[in-house]
Amino acid sequence: MKIRQEKVRKFLSTKIHELNDVVADLDTLVTEMGSEYFRVSIFGSARIESDSKEYKKVYNLAKELASNGADIVTGGGPGLMEAANAGAKEGGSDAKSFGIRIELPFESGFNDHIDNKFNHKKFSSRLDEFMRLSHAVVVTPGGIGTLLEFFFAWQLMQVNHISARPIILVGSMWRGLIDWIKQNSLKKDLISKEDFDNIYVVDNIQEVTKMLKPHIEAFYKNKIDK
Repeated sequence: MKIRQEKVRKFLSTKIHELNDVVADLDTLVTEMGSEYFRVSIFGSARIESDSKEYKKVYNLAKELASNGADIVTGGGPGLMEAANAGAKEGGSDAKSFGIRIELPFESGFNDHIDNKFNHKKFSSRLDEFMRLSHAVVVTPGGIGTLLEFFFAWQLMQVNHISARPIILVGSMWRGLIDWIKQNSLKKDLISKEDFDNIYVVDNIQEVTKMLKPHIEAFYKNKIDK
């Protein structure tokens, strides 16, 4: 009886892994083939107040990207997430504002600037949703949650679980982190130089728009050619 149960467990475990692989492949197809609009995930702190310089910068960044035809995807909460969603709504185009919320006891719900809402109970499924929906990632000032989102996107790209895409970190706070990784992990051959190919650190939002505009234009040109 025990041998039979063990065989059943192994069989089910194998099938679950196969199903996970299929879901991952489908997620990639949905992003790369099924989306009509180029989408940018903007990650950042929920703790930044609306009267701060950081809030206004992220608002203007999302507004610029939306005016260039990009949908904006955030965690749907307050702070810099709200700034990005609000900026997207003011982009003066058909761009949509997405919110992917995680259920937490200390956050009240979605901000007021979202067209499409997604709810998640676990960070793991929420992170997968970000990657499924977006074609580029922008990382603005943030804490542990923002770091998690950045490293998750980077790792998936490193192991080819998602297609290569720009990951742009905005602000001087990120230079120290990337320098530390290069001085430690890279020097010890724990990662490769190629892992940094799509990682960029910029100082201002104008650089982000300048970098992403060719990607947005190429995305829509490819849609027309098809």
